Amino acid sequence: MEKILVVDDEKNYLLVMEDFLAEKGYDVLTADNARAALDVIADTDLDLILTDMKMPGLNGIDLIRKIKDVDPDMPVVMMTAFGTVEKAVEAMRAGAYDFVLKPFENEAMLRTIERALEIGRLRRHNRLLRQELSGQMGLEEIIGASKSMHHIFELIRTVAPTKSTVLITGESGTGKELIARAVHQLSPRKDNAFVALNCAAIPETLLESELFGHEKGAFTGATAARRGRFQLADRGTLFLDEVGDIPPTIQIKLLRVLQERSFERVGGTTTHQVDVRILAATNQDLKAAVADARFREDLFYRLNVVAVEVPPLRERPDDIPLLAAHFVEKYGRETGQAGLDLDPRTIDVLKTHAFPGNVRELENIIERAVILCTGDTIRPRDLPADLGRPGPRKMDVADLELPPGASLNQALEGLERRFIAQALDRAGGVQAQAAEALGLTKQTLYAKMKKFNLTPG
Repeated sequence: MEKILVVDDEKNYLLVMEDFLAEKGYDVLTADNARAALDVIADTDLDLILTDMKMPGLNGIDLIRKIKDVDPDMPVVMMTAFGTVEKAVEAMRAGAYDFVLKPFENEAMLRTIERALEIGRLRRHNRLLRQELSGQMGLEEIIGASKSMHHIFELIRTVAPTKSTVLITGESGTGKELIARAVHQLSPRKDNAFVALNCAAIPETLLESELFGHEKGAFTGATAARRGRFQLADRGTLFLDEVGDIPPTIQIKLLRVLQERSFERVGGTTTHQVDVRILAATNQDLKAAVADARFREDLFYRLNVVAVEVPPLRERPDDIPLLAAHFVEKYGRETGQAGLDLDPRTIDVLKTHAFPGNVRELENIIERAVILCTGDTIRPRDLPADLGRPGPRKMDVADLELPPGASLNQALEGLERRFIAQALDRAGGVQAQAAEALGLTKQTLYAKMKKFNLTPG
């Protein structure tokens, strides 16, 4: 049972809220001032705090700041009967998850509470995962809580201390190089070089020189002797990415290095000995490539001593919220927008996407959303249009911002126009969906759009 603290100096209001939330299955605690609330917070493991803004002594914003000093992940919803845009902005900057105007509809408040609790669960899950990984040097950058990722974590820990060659397979963008780096970081070679080479990015005419080096005068432009990646990785680890793209002429030379740990530079006759651990990765089906005679069978078995298969992101949707939160934190810091939250509806949209580009695609989507986000929460509208939009929903009182100084008629017309504009935006311009969300007929919606000069786009 989730535990909620309600803070308000009106004791009758506390009783009403306590009965209402208890009826909905929540464990409710109350405090009639901020000081008493801080005592409860110090002694109790809470999931959510609802606080009034205007209270004697410490007000609600002061309370939020003190809460965030103690527990930055605690979701707090601010309630007030004296709402202005300026106060809402001040509350959000202090760390409030949402700003709700009194009086509110019960169902609207419940939706706000459910979203805030979901944000709190996500924050705690992400923090616990980071705590778990913080003592596992080398695994910090690999985010995942799914069974498949935990299996990979265990495999990395098992194989890392050995000298065995590892073949990492998986679609592009799944994080194969991160896994290779983790294996190196957890190995006895961690204090020596980790050298990476993308074999698909080097022309065939230059790949041999990149791998093994060349002597002066070996070919046009070779004005000096140069060490290759094998020598640069001596006593360390060489990561061969996209190993399936190595041409047959180079495959035989790579096989010799794996067998004998020796090679000659291009244009040279001196044999060089190296102590290098090989980690390889590919997004190709190497068994099929062997069957088609595009990849040497003996080289495949030399590389495939220990196989690590990284599943695509669409097969581990439970990792999407954690990865998204990680990227929000990363790009929030980089862009000076630390503290951004993910709306649970945004996570729902992300979890319905197939992610053909895997984790790399998710990272790009979140980076874009952080840049485009104009508030403190990344909402579905901040995502690319081709990710789809959430289904229509009824409007939430928590979404309102009343213009200060407006007359009642002006305020009502302004809110009506905003309701309609938001409904059209959330419905992707589909008027039938927007009308359903607003509880209007299509004819009535069209008349109001004309009145307020609104277009469906």
